[in-house]
Amino acid sequence: MAQTIRRGGKGVRRAAATRGAKAKVQTARKQTGSAIGHVMRVQPFSDETLHRIILTVILVAVAGAGWAVASMMGVPDMAESEVARVAHDAGFDVKRVEVRGVKRMSEQTIFEKVLGQRDQAMSRIDVAALRETLLDLPWVKDARVSRQLPDTLVVDVVERTPHGVLRKGDKLVLIDETGHELEPVTPAKAKGLFVLSGEGAAGRVPELHHLLDAAPALEPQVAQADWIGNRRWNLTFKTGQVLALPEGDEEAAAALLEFARLDGVNRLLGGKVASFDMRAHDRTYMLVPGHADELAEQQRDAAAAKAKAKAAANAHKAKE
Repeated sequence: MAQTIRRGGKGVRRAAATRGAKAKVQTARKQTGSAIGHVMRVQPFSDETLHRIILTVILVAVAGAGWAVASMMGVPDMAESEVARVAHDAGFDVKRVEVRGVKRMSEQTIFEKVLGQRDQAMSRIDVAALRETLLDLPWVKDARVSRQLPDTLVVDVVERTPHGVLRKGDKLVLIDETGHELEPVTPAKAKGLFVLSGEGAAGRVPELHHLLDAAPALEPQVAQADWIGNRRWNLTFKTGQVLALPEGDEEAAAALLEFARLDGVNRLLGGKVASFDMRAHDRTYMLVPGHADELAEQQRDAAAAKAKAKAAANAHKAKE
């Protein structure tokens, strides 16, 4: 019986390799299926929920890509312009500006910042940027800008509170309780206000308040504070008397507290002493105007009396 041998058929080795590859694929599929099945079994939501999540992620990615393409083509600007046109046609333009909370500063300053928004569509008003512009004004501590449809822009202002004046050379500048400069003032308007002077003094107003808190009974009597040599304070009271304090926060507070005690016992304020120097930790130096002249006059009078007595004694001896 004849047997036909086909050329090109698979040899024994090739057949074995093919069977081995198929076995590996089947094993991998089983393992993958088992892993996915395990994940599906332990997940806290159903298959339908998982499909929705995946679909949402895909849609968000597509939307983001679409927005990026639209932005490059200028579509958002076109849409904004169209919204502004519709708002304008409907009468939603800025026609009025209402300013609230202004008591000390000029409302005109606010209007100058805001009136540039007049006749613009409400949709085009950047209230956040406008607020930042208002915060740059010296008097404005805080501000809020809101739209009051159909045509009003409302500006609510929180003003800073004047606390005293800062002497800068021959000029006086109004400041708040933090040392923030508000506006220049005339000596007439500054009369009766607390005066601050010295290089860098404005930045030390909170520190000065803390110092004066050490002696609350004296604080209302302080009319002026001078920051000396960027090191220490001189306080001038309403009586015109000056107190020189030592360097250092703790040292100055201790000296001020001791001065308050001495004043309570001896009534120093309003007396003859013009200045008190407490820079030495163990003693206080006091300057009394004219006291040196009085001492000199007393010494002259004593010397004259002594000379007169001596002359009288000599004359008596001569008679004898």
